[in-house]
Amino acid sequence: MIPWLAGRPAFPPVERALIEPGGLLAAGGELTPEWLLAAYRQGIFPWYSAGEPILWWSPDPRLVLIPSGLNISRSLHKTLRQSRFEVRFDTAFAQVTTACAEPREPGGGTWITAEMQRAYLQMYELGYAHSVETWENDRLVGGLYGMALGRAFFGESMFCRRTDASKVALAYLARYLELQDFAVIDCQMTTSHLLSLGAQEMPRSEFCADLATWTLQGAGPGRWPRDAGDGFF
Repeated sequence: MIPWLAGRPAFPPVERALIEPGGLLAAGGELTPEWLLAAYRQGIFPWYSAGEPILWWSPDPRLVLIPSGLNISRSLHKTLRQSRFEVRFDTAFAQVTTACAEPREPGGGTWITAEMQRAYLQMYELGYAHSVETWENDRLVGGLYGMALGRAFFGESMFCRRTDASKVALAYLARYLELQDFAVIDCQMTTSHLLSLGAQEMPRSEFCADLATWTLQGAGPGRWPRDAGDGFF
């Protein structure tokens, strides 16, 4: 059994998360800025489908990517050098979340519900959430979004409508975060794709202990410059 949350954002210790399904910690609560900030600072994030209550997760181990450790393949290097895409920061957040919410296959579902999109759009307006967008001839063809707290960036989702478009966005994000002295990109759950890009597993206890320091360091919330990635590659 997992606890039902109500009232103020008081989460149980992450060590109480279930082993199966891995990392499920609690249900209920709200998707307000107060709840989201409290959750992310403790290594907890919401993930649920339409028709379900809000579910809160903290998996062990945690998949993380050090910004300087992104594995850029030879083909991606070539794409970056060719400058096929224009990369912008924080100019089309709502469009990115809408694109990320599209089913990956016909008839498929999505965990990025309308409620989730509204919640993260509010976090974007407050300067905590950010998007990195890949454009081709002024058409949005790829991108990603996530949350930044202190020196930690929490990746939420990405989408791709052209080959390498999402990887280009990730490359620009990693370079920007490296230059801004961010410590980590939280990838949340392990996938073979993210491992191939250089992500690595980290014990939850170590991740949460470091997070308590990282989220208190660095710059505060605010919009990232649109052209922050100019000259990166």
